[in-house]
Amino acid sequence: MSALGQSRLPSIARQNVQIRRPVTASIRRPQALPCCGPALAGRKRQHSSTTEIHLPSRQFLQTRRQQYVQAHAGASSAPIEPAFPEPAAPRSQLDKVADVLTTMFPVWVCLGAAIGISRPESVAWCSSGLFTGLLGFLMLSMGLTLTFEDFKKCAQNPVPIGVGYLAQYIVKPLLGYGIAKVLNLSPALATGLILVSCCPGGQSSNVATYIAHGDVALSVLMTTASTLGAIVMTPLLTKTLAGAMIAVDAKGLAVSTFQVVLVPTLVGVIANEFFHDVVKKFTAWLPLVGVAITTLLCASPCAQVATVLKAEGMSLLLPVAILHACAFTMGYYLSKGLKFNEKTARTVSIETGMQSAALGFALAQKHFSDVMVCVPAAVSVVFMALGGSALAVFWRSRPTTD
Repeated sequence: MSALGQSRLPSIARQNVQIRRPVTASIRRPQALPCCGPALAGRKRQHSSTTEIHLPSRQFLQTRRQQYVQAHAGASSAPIEPAFPEPAAPRSQLDKVADVLTTMFPVWVCLGAAIGISRPESVAWCSSGLFTGLLGFLMLSMGLTLTFEDFKKCAQNPVPIGVGYLAQYIVKPLLGYGIAKVLNLSPALATGLILVSCCPGGQSSNVATYIAHGDVALSVLMTTASTLGAIVMTPLLTKTLAGAMIAVDAKGLAVSTFQVVLVPTLVGVIANEFFHDVVKKFTAWLPLVGVAITTLLCASPCAQVATVLKAEGMSLLLPVAILHACAFTMGYYLSKGLKFNEKTARTVSIETGMQSAALGFALAQKHFSDVMVCVPAAVSVVFMALGGSALAVFWRSRPTTD
């Protein structure tokens, strides 16, 4: 090699070879984690005047985590929490569409009510037997979202659930009875109003709670508790408060409630518990299915009492509107008075104001001969959806800090 070439070699090396020097300042070396050894401490390189930090890849971290778990599996009987949980699977486009359509449930319910009143013949095919079957399927879909662990949580978090239960079966029934007395309603209308006020929470309240930034888990538990309690409380309260006005078949109400509410719900819970891998494949669509069924369960009652609604008008709407407005308000401020946080107060309010009016209509249709007993339930389906959705949208624009 010539002298000229030898003289240029060091400069070429300096240009093409990066010289690594340890960094003694400016960046503090993080402490290594026990599950990954010194790998997480970071590797630092200095190129010219720039310092870079190169972290290990996710695949590397997962491998080291698995090695650590395997090495320490027998060291303790306590479960080892993974240091790096798996990321949630990306949601499909169909799931996102289902979410959008579900949050629009007040639109579908109002549309169903409008069709039922203006064109009752279009939903005349939804007879009493099919109506009861759809209501049972609605309860089944709610049961498919629950597990036995959810029932254990009822015992672990009893205060909010207990307050919601008392609001459902003490505050609102007395409210319905008081409105019927103050407005001097006929015995049939008063009985229908009391029957609606004694019904459990509806599945649509869970959707409204989700929109309102409430506590969805608490909403589901409150709906579950009130649904189970309906077997006894709905016929007992209806008989107690309305028995002097009109003949009430408490035993028949209890049997029907058991068949329509408890049995489908328990079947859903058992299916979810033992066939969870199958159920979870369509769980994301259950709320949308519930909204679709609720829309039909709204259109059918309105169609069956359309003639009465058109003839009587405001005299039938006013008692139900007052009932729901007072229930929403009292549920919220009762929670605030008990120092519940904002999310819990919203949840209790929605659960108190939104009840299964479809169940009330099914019971009224089966156990009372006077069609006027069915009217408050039919009207309640619409006002429940309108009031709950309006409140949910109002609260959605005001996020909580809880």
